[in-house]
Amino acid sequence: MVRRHYGLPSLAALAAFEASARHASLTLASQELNVTPGALSRQIKTIEQEVGVPLFVRTGRGIKLTEAGHLLFATLSKSFYSISEAIEAIKHDDTSRGVAIACSDVFATMWLIPRMPDFWDRHPDISVDHVIWENTRNIRRGDVELRIRYGLGSWAAESSELLFDDCVYPVCSPRFAAEHASATIADLPDLPLLSVDSLGPDWMNWEEALLRGGNPGGAIRLRRIGNFGVALQAAMAHQGLVLGWHRLVAPLVAEGTLRRLTALVVPAPGGYYLTRSAERKLSPAAVTLREWILEKAEAARAAPCPRGDLPGTTARAPDPAAGEKAGNGAPEAPLPRGPGRGSRPFR
Repeated sequence: MVRRHYGLPSLAALAAFEASARHASLTLASQELNVTPGALSRQIKTIEQEVGVPLFVRTGRGIKLTEAGHLLFATLSKSFYSISEAIEAIKHDDTSRGVAIACSDVFATMWLIPRMPDFWDRHPDISVDHVIWENTRNIRRGDVELRIRYGLGSWAAESSELLFDDCVYPVCSPRFAAEHASATIADLPDLPLLSVDSLGPDWMNWEEALLRGGNPGGAIRLRRIGNFGVALQAAMAHQGLVLGWHRLVAPLVAEGTLRRLTALVVPAPGGYYLTRSAERKLSPAAVTLREWILEKAEAARAAPCPRGDLPGTTARAPDPAAGEKAGNGAPEAPLPRGPGRGSRPFR
């Protein structure tokens, strides 16, 4: 029997493990690979027998990686991504006029898509594939050349350019604001606060916002909601306060759909970045889209985050600026009234 040159398990087994780890679900992985969950389990079992340790543990909500599983998944994910990039580079030469960009659906809905008509007007020959992701593990498709991400600016094997910073402040419906017009920062823990469970570790939650705003009080009234878009919808329906990310909600505040409550304004710990592979040259279409996004980001930076009064005061903070001007001096396209109910938060 000929020995395998690299001493690896079969590629089919490795692909089965990678997909299962990425989805954290045998069912979703089996649908992607068009095999049964039982077949996937057998493939993963062969790897576990070869390495001598378990790679997954079963939980009530699916499967969870062990320490060894995390190590293998991180290596496989990066390797499969590099292979996918190489194949895409071979398939598409420099004459390609298509480009794929990935971001969350809430960022696409509330920032990117409303500005896209200007790009189409300038570059009607370029086809843009918008890859909307719900899990950061799913954005490293080989055909994706550009990504817009929220964070601290450092991701493995990616080059990043800061688009703009952000800040957060409590927002609610006009009716809720009128009912609690006398509320101060000190009153916030006693009001219903809408908490988004699916935000990543780089995002600010209510506990941190209140602490940084000078109100480290004890128990708070949280109403947990699965994603940012639904939380905004709940706030519009008078169900409580949500932490509004200024770059996303400023148009809703400016038009009166949402209202700020109290003078609390806290700078966000991270920012929005445009990222790309550090090892792959951008196609001409991607270069064009990158330059356009940077132009729009420069216009956004010209409208800085609002500033609140000192924590604990009752003065009302001014409404955010009502939009930006495009780099060529033309008004930006109007932004939508809010994300759909299936929206996911941006990271």
